[in-house]
Amino acid sequence: LKAIASCDTAKFMGTWFVIGVKPTVFEKTCSNAVENYTLTDAKKGHINIDFQYNKNVPIESPIKALPQQGWVQGSDKSNSGEWKVSPFPLVKLPYLILDTDYDNYCVIGYPSRDYVWIMGRTPQMKKDLYEKLKTDLVEKHQYSLEGLRDVPQVWTEAERKKRGLTIKEIPDTMLAA
Repeated sequence: LKAIASCDTAKFMGTWFVIGVKPTVFEKTCSNAVENYTLTDAKKGHINIDFQYNKNVPIESPIKALPQQGWVQGSDKSNSGEWKVSPFPLVKLPYLILDTDYDNYCVIGYPSRDYVWIMGRTPQMKKDLYEKLKTDLVEKHQYSLEGLRDVPQVWTEAERKKRGLTIKEIPDTMLAA
């Protein structure tokens, strides 16, 4: 499994909503999953990752957090699709950016293909784009989509505010009635 040849680290930073996932143990029932990336040291390629989600049912179940650290790999820390991510001290896992257009979506892979994340800049993704990204996973990256789950993203104005998200990240048109 190969990451994209180049990924502008600065453009990748910001908020990403998990739309689809071949989950880790923490994500098997999650909803309203959001990852926020902050570049803390551009020269060294250090990134803080704030990962928050509802344990089960959107809004109603407890909010969980799994803060992580990331490190851009390679000689050019400003432009690499290969990262390492640490959800726990002393553990650095491969994090391969397979595709992104920075403004709308990204797809993150794992070498064994046991895990994958399809994320968007907003909590809703156009169905045709989501289907294309899933097709690309199978055809370009030899993924099996068995076990892929759609992550419920149901937001209210109060939940958006509670999580510190903005109207740009979750437009009013994407809020539940």
